[in-house]
Amino acid sequence: MAIKAADMLIARRADTRARADFATWKMLAKLNGASALPAEAQNFLVAYRKLLEKMTEADASEATIQLMYKSYYAEMGGAGTPPEVPARASEPVTDTGNVTAFRRPPPAKAKKPAVSGPNAKPRLPVALIFACLVVVYVGIRYYWR
Repeated sequence: MAIKAADMLIARRADTRARADFATWKMLAKLNGASALPAEAQNFLVAYRKLLEKMTEADASEATIQLMYKSYYAEMGGAGTPPEVPARASEPVTDTGNVTAFRRPPPAKAKKPAVSGPNAKPRLPVALIFACLVVVYVGIRYYWR
């Protein structure tokens, strides 16, 4: 039997939701907050505890997630039996060395004080420049008359 693309999309969403919900509910149960969960969540946690008595924690978790997945698949409108979603291999995290440590940027450089000495550029005072401009202006006005 061929699986439709739409059904596979629903299957992936149902699987992702089942895994996320189970992890959340399991954590709330560990923090004594299971009574605040909806009835459906409490039923799945009860089934998980029953499975936990018969098998290891990893197997009981996966079996409960599969129960939730089948329920979510039907709830989301999947047709027929839910297809098997390929398991994502959880690869161990390796340090690739491509992370750069945060460094503070160097402080902004303040204005440099005027350098004195033989390499210092001579600065003309503003008043001298203004006086030269006045002389040029008066000279041009006098020349045009």
